[in-house]
Amino acid sequence: MDTIDRLLGEADQAWRGYGVGTADRATLAADLRLDLRAAASDGGDPAQLLGGDVAGFARRLADEAGVRRVREDYGRVVNTALVGAVLGAVVGYAILMAVYPMFVHLLDIRRSIDVPIQLAVAVAYGVPAAVVAAGAVIAVRIRLRHLPEIRRTARLMSVLLPAAGIVVTPITVGFAWATDYSTAPTVVIMEIAMVLAALAGATMVARRLSLRGRRPASDTSRPDATTVKPA
Repeated sequence: MDTIDRLLGEADQAWRGYGVGTADRATLAADLRLDLRAAASDGGDPAQLLGGDVAGFARRLADEAGVRRVREDYGRVVNTALVGAVLGAVVGYAILMAVYPMFVHLLDIRRSIDVPIQLAVAVAYGVPAAVVAAGAVIAVRIRLRHLPEIRRTARLMSVLLPAAGIVVTPITVGFAWATDYSTAPTVVIMEIAMVLAALAGATMVARRLSLRGRRPASDTSRPDATTVKPA
């Protein structure tokens, strides 16, 4: 059984790299497990059934089963999101520079208004952060519109990116406080790296969740489209 589990693990890794969706991988693995068990019950070596090339055999099974390969493209999605975030940061900074003087002017006119510090922080950090997140989502949605499940990825990003921002903000502020709010290049780079890492992580999670449990459309005109029978 250890040999069968090992072979199935190698096959699953090959299917992942080949772009086979989660549901189809489960179906292929279940059918392959039955065939490997049958070979073991007949006294044969399950490894010999795969011909010594587990990855190649797994890819052939996927092709014969007619499953649709899903392009995960984590790298492209993350890179596109980061580019959109950088553009969004520029736009957000410009918006903040336009809004901040008006905000200060309003306070000068209405000095009797006690503006909570939370509101000032929300304006200073919230406006740029919102535009950064929007830039990342829009870039992914438009530039990668040809990728499967990209709409769902963008929707999940619109939820996960703000959540990541909420988590990373106190971490970044704490790091800035620990360095006495230093403007040294290394400190600033570290702060930027923290934010970008949070954004990239949230984007990868959004992409993974968008593909999880989604069965790609297969050729359903054949009743045996997902039946795997090793040659």
